[in-house]
Amino acid sequence: MIKNTLAKKMSIEIWSDIMCPFCYIGKKRFETALQQSGHSENIEITWRSFQLNPFQKTEPGKSINQYLSEHKGISLHEAESMNQYVTKMALDEDLIFDFSKSVLANSFNAHKVSHLAKKYNVQHSIEEALFKAYFTDGKNIDDRNCLIQIGLEHGLNKEELEDCIDNETYSGAVSSDIEEAKNLRISGVPFFLFNRKYAISGAREIEVFKQALDVSMSEWQAMSETL
Repeated sequence: MIKNTLAKKMSIEIWSDIMCPFCYIGKKRFETALQQSGHSENIEITWRSFQLNPFQKTEPGKSINQYLSEHKGISLHEAESMNQYVTKMALDEDLIFDFSKSVLANSFNAHKVSHLAKKYNVQHSIEEALFKAYFTDGKNIDDRNCLIQIGLEHGLNKEELEDCIDNETYSGAVSSDIEEAKNLRISGVPFFLFNRKYAISGAREIEVFKQALDVSMSEWQAMSETL
């Protein structure tokens, strides 16, 4: 008899950056598709780290419009229009974006906290909290106290949170995710990888996610039954 070596749940990995608005929108669309698909109980979601701008300095005094203007070489008016478009796109998914309050910050420490949360199976909810903190609540997601508070609200240990933020305990895990993204030729996020076979890049429509879920789940279940 061949031993079934497949995982008990099908794997979905999501490369994402907390500073990326399309990652938050893509997360919401994916969750809607997952709920509608009926596959939720058979899915294991792992969030992978990615940084759109790893050299980004945390600058609480600089507006996101000013940053976009400088970073993309566009006018301030064009930057404002871009954010207005994304805000409307988010609202269509019942997400509230308030770029007027957004604090420009490096996301590396937030990614470290996400990896700590993975250890205790609260990574998905921590990701939601980090997105909301940045895009809706105007919090500094590179601020030590902010990250500790978010972690505590999700049951994480204060000493572990302090060690996670202050030291390099989870830095390797973040860097490993980023390096793997390079190896997989992932150049933008969000990037969804279903069972290490099917991929979706971007905040695609709900129906696209549903199709990927159905196909990958069907194949995974068929493979499970043959072993």
